[in-house]
Amino acid sequence: MDRIAVIDFETTGLSPGACRATEIAVVMLERGQIVERYQSLMNAGVPIPAFITGLTGISTAMVRKAPAAAQVMNEVAEFVGDVPLVAHNASFDQKFWDYELGLVRRRRAQSFACSLLLARRLMPAAPDHKLGTLTRWANLPHTGQAHRAMADAEMAANLLQHLAVELRQTHGLSNVGHELFCSLQKVPKAKIAEVLQRHRG
Repeated sequence: MDRIAVIDFETTGLSPGACRATEIAVVMLERGQIVERYQSLMNAGVPIPAFITGLTGISTAMVRKAPAAAQVMNEVAEFVGDVPLVAHNASFDQKFWDYELGLVRRRRAQSFACSLLLARRLMPAAPDHKLGTLTRWANLPHTGQAHRAMADAEMAANLLQHLAVELRQTHGLSNVGHELFCSLQKVPKAKIAEVLQRHRG
């Protein structure tokens, strides 16, 4: 599998603009291994709601001591470059990635693949498709406290690698990479077996 950047944001809420990012982590996957990592809290100058602190453990006091959000986004944009992106529930992380990049006058050039959408198609027997559930169900490594960016990015990277192995070993696909992930996540669940057969051919 070619180089892929798996990202995770922690934020003050669900909607960029009204809410801001508080932490970001990126792990670089290459040939099925995590080869590099980036993680930072980020100070966007906004208070952290109490319920978010309860969920993530990230407090207003912690982000006050963190680097400015603009500094972090410039650093992480340089770290990622044009490497293809993956996130679990990517529609959420993509919105914040694009918004926070826009504030530092940068623009995303690459597409996102979504490990949540892929898991729904390739792991239909899982009890649900939350990241923690899939990690336990597939017996993948525990990476740390849920709802912290690095732990969640590593979990998503491990899940992506698990899905890549499934596509190779169970479904007989040889060319597994970001382009295939982006293609499969758009396939209706009812048609996934047919599409996988076509990719084998």
